[in-house]
Amino acid sequence: MCLHISKFTDICHMSPFKRVRSLMTAKAYQRKLGTRKGFIDAAQTILGILSAALGLKGFLLPNGFIDGGVVGISLLTAQLSGWGLSLLIILFNLPFILLGYKQMGKAFALRTIMAIAGLSLCLYLVNFEIVTDDKLLISVFGGFFLGAGIGLAVRGGCVIDGTEILALYLSKRTPLTIGGTILSVNIIIFGCAAVLLGIEPALYSMLTYLAASRTVDFIVHGIEEYTGMTIVSSHSEEIREMVTKKLGRGVTIYKGKGGYRKAGEVENEIDVLFTVVTNLEVPRLRNEIEKIDSKAFLFMNTINDTRGGIMKKRRHH
Repeated sequence: MCLHISKFTDICHMSPFKRVRSLMTAKAYQRKLGTRKGFIDAAQTILGILSAALGLKGFLLPNGFIDGGVVGISLLTAQLSGWGLSLLIILFNLPFILLGYKQMGKAFALRTIMAIAGLSLCLYLVNFEIVTDDKLLISVFGGFFLGAGIGLAVRGGCVIDGTEILALYLSKRTPLTIGGTILSVNIIIFGCAAVLLGIEPALYSMLTYLAASRTVDFIVHGIEEYTGMTIVSSHSEEIREMVTKKLGRGVTIYKGKGGYRKAGEVENEIDVLFTVVTNLEVPRLRNEIEKIDSKAFLFMNTINDTRGGIMKKRRHH
């Protein structure tokens, strides 16, 4: 079986000496890429730890607000018991680290242990000034910095809040979805907060959670979420040319047949087009299709990320 290496010539027909040299060069190239990726992941995780610590100690903890997930449970327990948040974050995340080991593997578990330990040390050793006493600013920006920290940790290949690991575990063994599990856990947390801390802190804490969750989505998925569009039209060739030449996007063509026809009618074969564009380009694409065929059938679905093809390059993990 021939071995092909990206950016290098096919070594199957080389002399033994050149083959060995090419293999060594390829391995060195892969090691360089691995080292670079490891450095970037570590930098993102460190920035995530600092951001999360700022959100916790500079905004939420001094003002009695909480968040959802494991961090929210830790904050709520710290408020009620007086225990240190740095210790509680480790204790409450331990079961989820074990789940992460079973679900994601040893490397993920080790990175997560280091990230959570780093967050705990940062909370214990670093003093953050209380930024503001305005409740609205506390809830919004506390959630923003905490969410940014969680999102950067995810991009670095680990987590500092184990709720997603639990949700993934349960989704594989129960009818619950990942989103449904996270929502159920947070309903319980905020319900307890309403009883134990009061309605107003619980409401502000829900606002904190919303700010954090949207920030996590933004950090992990980026501003350019994509939309996949399926187009069924009798003018498929004109639409294909418009998408490829005017918009500069790739198109996949599926061979299809019309399913609705009267008895005795001949099957109508048709080309079904599929393309992926950024959300900002969707209105323009729809308008251009409307000009060509106002009766075209369009089906759209959200895509968080893409790889390869004729799309704007994005960094992937």
